[in-house]
Amino acid sequence: MTGGQERLFVLEASSGGRLFSVNPDGSDKKVVVTGCRIPDGVAVDVVAGHIYWTNMGLPPQNDGSIERVDLDGGNRTTIVPSGVTYTPKQLHFEAAGRKLYWGDREGMRVMRCDLDGSNVETLVQTGQGDDDRRDETRWCVGVAVDPVGGHLYWTQKGPSDAGLGKILRAGVDLPSGERAAERGDIEVLFEELPEPIDLELDLAERMLYWTDRGDPPRGNSVNRSPMDLPDRRWTPEILLTHLMEGIGLALDPDDGRMYVTDLAGTVYAADLDGSNRTEILVLQGNLTGIARAVLPTGRRAGCGGGRRAGGPVPSSGRG
Repeated sequence: MTGGQERLFVLEASSGGRLFSVNPDGSDKKVVVTGCRIPDGVAVDVVAGHIYWTNMGLPPQNDGSIERVDLDGGNRTTIVPSGVTYTPKQLHFEAAGRKLYWGDREGMRVMRCDLDGSNVETLVQTGQGDDDRRDETRWCVGVAVDPVGGHLYWTQKGPSDAGLGKILRAGVDLPSGERAAERGDIEVLFEELPEPIDLELDLAERMLYWTDRGDPPRGNSVNRSPMDLPDRRWTPEILLTHLMEGIGLALDPDDGRMYVTDLAGTVYAADLDGSNRTEILVLQGNLTGIARAVLPTGRRAGCGGGRRAGGPVPSSGRG
């Protein structure tokens, strides 16, 4: 990494729900905002100077939301209000198209919007109504976008430890004349995975990475696979194991590093092949999403601002 200050932005779903930032070695922890309603996915737009995150809310109440704050914790605002998205999970900032993408778990869909929260669209719909909602194989969680290849990737995790998880992809845009619930361009890349959660792409090397919460040996892990598979017989490569329910994943392709969070409160750093694994933070609460950004010199990431009143946040449960 050259030029600017490298920071990691991490979400903690317990202790009232917090967003904090640290250096890549875990030092200089700064709380950016508190009072988040079970935060799960985080993304950073360095150019505009904004941090975005999803709030799961209480899943039975269909009250998820997306918020935005300046890098220093100021000007906190809700851009996607409660009820527009059901249970938003991983959040992806697509810089070329200036869009936010996210998986909506109980909403059973993949969604996107403009950076101010306008033009909310449903790109994939895997079910409708309460009966479908009880089928966890329909739950969309992780999301990533390949603007060059024109593909949208997402995970459908399935029930806990059930081995019914999938990774799928389709075109970034809804095909003309088709509906989100009846797309004809959806490909299943992997199925019968333990419980895939968050996704990240290394576009230069054309590699797909993901966390998996399910049972060992394939679960509690970080995995990868080539994005451009010549066939469907590829076996994912397991890079890290023995996570305590891995969730968040952030890549630094330039320096060949990855950063991973788990629900036990640990932030891991490792090379992209899984070697040189270290624990840079431990016992930080129930950690969910993580993002990496290089900030311009002189820009501070978090100073304890942006506080919003909020009582104790319930446990996020599984997935």
